[in-house]
Amino acid sequence: MVGVSGSLGSRTALARAAAEARRRRAELWPVLVWEPPGGELSARRTTAAAVLAEDWERLARERLRTALSDVFGSPDPGLPGRTLLARGAPGPALVRIADRDDDVLVVGAGGRGRLRRALWPSVSRYCLARARCPVLAVPPSPLQPALAAARRRNAWGLPLDTGLLQRELDTVRAAAPAAVTPGRTGRRDGPPP
Repeated sequence: MVGVSGSLGSRTALARAAAEARRRRAELWPVLVWEPPGGELSARRTTAAAVLAEDWERLARERLRTALSDVFGSPDPGLPGRTLLARGAPGPALVRIADRDDDVLVVGAGGRGRLRRALWPSVSRYCLARARCPVLAVPPSPLQPALAAARRRNAWGLPLDTGLLQRELDTVRAAAPAAVTPGRTGRRDGPPP
């Protein structure tokens, strides 16, 4: 299992999980967990949330497809397994889904500053502390600070280097060529990564 949010860190984790799945001849289960804007509590307070839930789920499905396409070149990773969408808080949902002792849960361990850690809980820390199965926390790409700088420039209205994301993905692909090159898709009994 691999948690996918669409961020660069989760894409790096997805490429690593695919490489591990190929190496172990296991299944790959990319999982995107989504919550309504404002969280579940605010969604329960409004009647419009029930109507909008289908749209939010559709957007989550599109985000998962986009992440798969960015890493593998198509929405099909070329490995046995399946993609999953789950509604809820990411950490608890991933731990609940990866509930077998022989599962392996792969999550991105993105770089986080003090303010971000204080405002948003870390999914990787939650999973490392509470999962019943082994957890592989994948560090962020070395190019992630360059992308953060590009985003800051863009916040000021300056031109964004659109090739930066492509260079980041090329670096990820070069680091784990087996994760993006179609190969054996043989199924084996065992845990999905």
